Amino acid sequence: MIITASTDSLQLTPEWNRPDPRLIQELGSFPTALIGDAQARIGLMHSAIRSVTPGLKMAGTVLPIHTREGDNLAIHRALDDAQRGDVLVINANSETNRACFGGILGELCIARGIAGVVIDGATRDVDELLALDLPTFARGISPAGPFKYGPGAIGTPVACGNVVCNPGDAIMGDGDGIVVVPQHLITTAIENTRKQQATEEGIRARIPVLT
Repeated sequence: MIITASTDSLQLTPEWNRPDPRLIQELGSFPTALIGDAQARIGLMHSAIRSVTPGLKMAGTVLPIHTREGDNLAIHRALDDAQRGDVLVINANSETNRACFGGILGELCIARGIAGVVIDGATRDVDELLALDLPTFARGISPAGPFKYGPGAIGTPVACGNVVCNPGDAIMGDGDGIVVVPQHLITTAIENTRKQQATEEGIRARIPVLT
């Protein structure tokens, strides 16, 4: 960590398996709404979790973080073990009056190759995050800065936007919101999304063209 703080209050989880990045890239080429339709419209986060960096899309694997509201010690520590392509998925107890993420953490994420950040809580420094090209989704925005006391947990399943997110799950985000696909269902999700896309293209082909 670049900060000086005790991490004794944090629960750390040993390394977990991550899916093939090529599968994440392929699934991430589809819109979130299409992926959601293809998996019976489950795994879609609450609409309150929305992009604060308009125009930036995201596809990666879940690195789950559980932190107390308004505290980002666990987020800093999680970046020590993060891998390129991870998405920080943060349960911050839905608190929106104090941010747990901001520009400095955003720069650290870029340095670590983080694919995006999803916060069931608040962020700040949204102009900086947009300038960094870091896709960031959050329940709210607040200028109030975070504490760094803990406790927290890294690598254990978290609830984020009413969806349970396990380490290594696929997560995609765009202007419509966030969709999560369990790791063992990624290949199936790709196949089903292709079929859903073909179905919708067939519907569009029947739309009459005005002349």
